[in-house]
Amino acid sequence: MGGKIKTWKKRWFVFDRNRRTLAYYADKHETKMKGVIYFQAIEEVYYDHLKNAHKSPNPSLTFSVKTHDRVYYMVAPSPEAMRIWMDVIVTGAEGCTHFLV
Repeated sequence: MGGKIKTWKKRWFVFDRNRRTLAYYADKHETKMKGVIYFQAIEEVYYDHLKNAHKSPNPSLTFSVKTHDRVYYMVAPSPEAMRIWMDVIVTGAEGCTHFLV
């Protein structure tokens, strides 16, 4: 869901463990970033059980990434994808870089 205008848009997310960022683009072919979430800014990642995300296209697959500045509401394409993304974002935010090989 957009930050200023609260409408739902598809975004392509790229998790970068080395840069410690979660960057997002309009689509997977786009080279210009729409925005970035820095791992150190992430306070919490949680399932949207309170249904705070306004008019989510799929409330059961909606989760939130809370940073110092805002709450990002995201909808995963499947329950498995939601679990994986939430786990990966939490792991990155916790600074678990010792998994790097």
